[in-house]
Amino acid sequence: MANIEKPKFHILEVSGNNYLSWCLDIEMHLQGQDLANAITEDGTSNAKDKANALIFIRRHLHESLQTQYLSVQNPQTLWKRLKDRYDHTKTVILPQAQYDWQNLIRQDFKSVSDYNSTLFDIVSRLELCGIKLTDAELLEKTFSTFHASNIVLQQQYRQRQFSTYSDLIFVLLTAEQTNELLLKNHDLGPAGSKALPEAHANSEKIIGHFKGYKRRQEYNPRRGGRKFNRPRKSNFGPNHDKEGD
Repeated sequence: MANIEKPKFHILEVSGNNYLSWCLDIEMHLQGQDLANAITEDGTSNAKDKANALIFIRRHLHESLQTQYLSVQNPQTLWKRLKDRYDHTKTVILPQAQYDWQNLIRQDFKSVSDYNSTLFDIVSRLELCGIKLTDAELLEKTFSTFHASNIVLQQQYRQRQFSTYSDLIFVLLTAEQTNELLLKNHDLGPAGSKALPEAHANSEKIIGHFKGYKRRQEYNPRRGGRKFNRPRKSNFGPNHDKEGD
């Protein structure tokens, strides 16, 4: 079989912390290669398939585990011994996963993306332990843990009657992104904080022209800097015209 020796995913650690996910990966790959019967108790497979299955399983074991089970030549026997050794991890993972699910609260997360990621991490661990949550349970968990200040928004989302959790999370992510863009635009330039460029430029031009005109009216360099529109003092008395008559 092509590339059967090449690791396809993470190897099984000695601690067995990744046993459940490792076990699922092994089963899916063997099924895809028509080798699943090699690890089942009532399975019927030829010597070649058993050898290929055994090689594949051993390639995905930690070196210490490879040494410990070096003498095991039957893939079904190796599979059973590993299960007996590590299958108890469910009793450790399940209580923690259930606790995390019970205490998952939407308002504890700064973003919808963070909440969604944590939710699916918990859901994945529960599924590995044989517990599958429905869309209705995921929807109710999200609705019921909205912040108290968003109670009206929560009711509006409930009224839309989402059938799947993915539909709800898409709407929440879109709304969050829209709100972030609005806040960024507001921070860059709050409404009314900046004058219109064209109006501002025109007003400056008019004011400058008026000031220049005023200066030209008050001062004339040809007249020694005296004000142009100030009345000149007369050398004659107020009754000059009358005396001439």
